[in-house]
Amino acid sequence: MQTTRIGIITVSDRASRGQYEDISGPAIEATLNDYLTSSWKPVYRVIEDEQSLIAQTIKELVDKEGCCLVVTTGGTGPAKRDVTPEATEAVCDRMMPGFGELMRQESLKYVPTAILSRQTAGLRGSSLIINLPGKPKAIRQCLDAVFPAVPYCIDLMEGPYLECDETVIKPFRPKNK
Repeated sequence: MQTTRIGIITVSDRASRGQYEDISGPAIEATLNDYLTSSWKPVYRVIEDEQSLIAQTIKELVDKEGCCLVVTTGGTGPAKRDVTPEATEAVCDRMMPGFGELMRQESLKYVPTAILSRQTAGLRGSSLIINLPGKPKAIRQCLDAVFPAVPYCIDLMEGPYLECDETVIKPFRPKNK
C-alpha cells in the first residue's frame, strides 16, 4: 500500500523567520493523525505571507510532491498581508466555496469575528486545497466541520482512498445502489 502525501503549509512571516514557534502546522498534523487510519505522510512547509510564494508552494506540493490534499493555515483574514485565498484561487482550476461557507458557519458558533475570515478551498488537478484559520482551536473546529466530505471529494478526483477512525470522524461516502 502506498503512503498518501498531504501538504501542510503554515503561512506566517514571523514563524518563517523563526521569531516564534509554528503551532498551527503541527495542530493540522495532529488532527489528521487523529482522523486518518490509512498510511499518510505530511509534506510540511513554513513560508512568508507572500502571494507568489504561497502560490508557488501550493503548486510544488500538488504538481511535484504529489499531495492529494494541501491544507494551509494563516493568511485568511482582512489584514493587508493576508493573501492566502488569492494565492489559492490563482492556482486552482475550480473553486469549492462550500468549504469556506461551512467553516465560517462553524466558527461563528464560537466567535463573532468569524465573518472576517476569507477561508476558501479549490481543486488543482486531482488535489484539494483547503485554507484554514491560524489558531489551533479554530483549525480543529473547522476541520471537524469539513473533513467528512474530504475523503469522498478525493475519491471523485480519483485520488487515494482515505480511511478514517470513525470513532473520531465519520467520512460520508454515498452507498452504492
